[in-house]
Order: sequence, then C-alpha cells, then structure tokens
Amino acid sequence: GGTLVAGLFLQEFIGDTPWVHLDIAGPVTTEEVEAEFPRGATGFGVRTLLEVVNNW
Repeated sequence: GGTLVAGLFLQEFIGDTPWVHLDIAGPVTTEEVEAEFPRGATGFGVRTLLEVVNNW
C-alpha cells in the first residue's frame, strides 16, 4: 500500500499538471557478488528506468 499512498499524497500537490508516479526504489537486494550487481541493493527500478529512457 505504500506506493499507492505515495501516489495519492503527491496528487494533492500536482493540480491539473499531467504526471506519473514511478515507484523505482524497490527493495531488491542480493547477498551474492555478480559481475552486473555488487552485494546489496541492485538498483533494479532505477536501472530499468534508465534503460527505457536510453531506448526511447
């Protein structure tokens, strides 16, 4: 429910401006060290968003 509540909270301040709420701070973590990901937070949401923008 946190994502939904955050979107509703932001909506109160936006007015008539078109907007979108992207919840890109996912709790994805890894304990194993891999070539692409170090141990800890993977940055999954940010990495996905950057990939979409780069391919736009």
